[in-house]
Amino acid sequence: MKRLINLFTPGTKRSIHRLALLSAFIGGTATGAFAQNPFIQTQYTADPSARVFGDRVYVYPSHDILATPGKGRVGWFCMEDYHVFSSANLTDWTDHGVIVQQNKVPWVKPDSYSMWAPDCIERNGKYYFYFPTSPKDTTTYSRGFAIGVAIADKPTGPFVPQPTPIKNVHGIDPNVFIDKDGQAYLYWSAGNIYGARLKENMLELASDPVILQELPTKGLKEGPYLFERNGLYYLTYPHVANKTERLEYATSNNPLGPFKVTGVIMDESPTGCWTNHHSVIQFKNQWYLFYHHNDLSPQFDKARSVRVDSLFFNEDGTIRKVIPTLRGVGLTNATQNIQIDRFSRTSDQGVSIAFLDTLNKFQGWKTVFNAADAWLQYNSVDFGKKPARFVSARAASPSGGVLQIRTDGLKGPVIAEVKVPAGKDWKVIKAPVQKLGPGVHHLFIVSKGKDPVEADWIRFE
Repeated sequence: MKRLINLFTPGTKRSIHRLALLSAFIGGTATGAFAQNPFIQTQYTADPSARVFGDRVYVYPSHDILATPGKGRVGWFCMEDYHVFSSANLTDWTDHGVIVQQNKVPWVKPDSYSMWAPDCIERNGKYYFYFPTSPKDTTTYSRGFAIGVAIADKPTGPFVPQPTPIKNVHGIDPNVFIDKDGQAYLYWSAGNIYGARLKENMLELASDPVILQELPTKGLKEGPYLFERNGLYYLTYPHVANKTERLEYATSNNPLGPFKVTGVIMDESPTGCWTNHHSVIQFKNQWYLFYHHNDLSPQFDKARSVRVDSLFFNEDGTIRKVIPTLRGVGLTNATQNIQIDRFSRTSDQGVSIAFLDTLNKFQGWKTVFNAADAWLQYNSVDFGKKPARFVSARAASPSGGVLQIRTDGLKGPVIAEVKVPAGKDWKVIKAPVQKLGPGVHHLFIVSKGKDPVEADWIRFE
């Protein structure tokens, strides 16, 4: 048992990652509490298809892995299976494990590592999981990709793949939409964006595929995701209008168009991540945009991580452009480790973010304060019904430093001062808290010394 206990060294992001791995090893579900972006930090994930089933949000992403010689194409996208994650509050996410594997689907070309962007929908108590990949039958599916379906009785599976893919569908990035009249539609990408009606069995086309008209004619378009709001149909899609993908949308009064290009949901990545892929849902009276970026792999944009931010509409039904954040959505429990590197806002100078360990980026990030009065804002921390008495911080400072914690504004009350002793090693420092009531607060962490201070997390008790 000694070796098992040593996995849980307190006070480290590594502990969370190891706990997830151990849980998966012993057959339990791996759970991570991440109210920040990316919200899955234990593996690479991309192309998130988010769905509301019951009182939970389920996310079906693709699963990026790093290709090696003999295992995928080195330097390219490499995906061999799918996981599903769920949350009741968009803060605490559970990994329900693998639901479909490439070499366990009868029609899939073995070891093709091309399990690209999926989707899932519920109908009549069954859950239909749609996924694109390389088929064995390259004569019928000459364009390289077919789209298959796996069926389950629960949103987490077990999913049973159908023996053959959907006939007359050649392409990637399936998306399924069921209209108010019960008619289901399938959308996908193959140079253009296509759509067709589905039969009641959700496994066959009920109409010939059509190219969705009036979309941009130049630049790659893929990853369609259609939703309806107030009688208007929104077709959203990534589009390379310049050099990399941005998220755009078009609107129509009909699920199959014609569509009118209406606007941009999210601009191109400022750091050059070539792809973006998304979904849009309404959950508990708020709309959300799920998308991806290469946070955990900044030098290689074929290893991506899923994010979520709030989405808002204007009165005329147009979508306000979503500005990506690190803070993400949801409340952070004050008694859990608050990863302040996933900030809401920082001072213009004096604050930077770096990996804790560049050789193992899944350990997460640290915040570096390197100027006096540099500050960081972290919003929406839930202190519950009882006031906090102490705060702990995992920090390090070669020359020693002071982190001052304020609430609800840079001029708000000082609730604690954490004095970080001089030294290169990480230490967990505890300080008393005062003048802090229960409820939800925004936190401001301010460096009061001129010497650099590195902070991993803070936690209240």
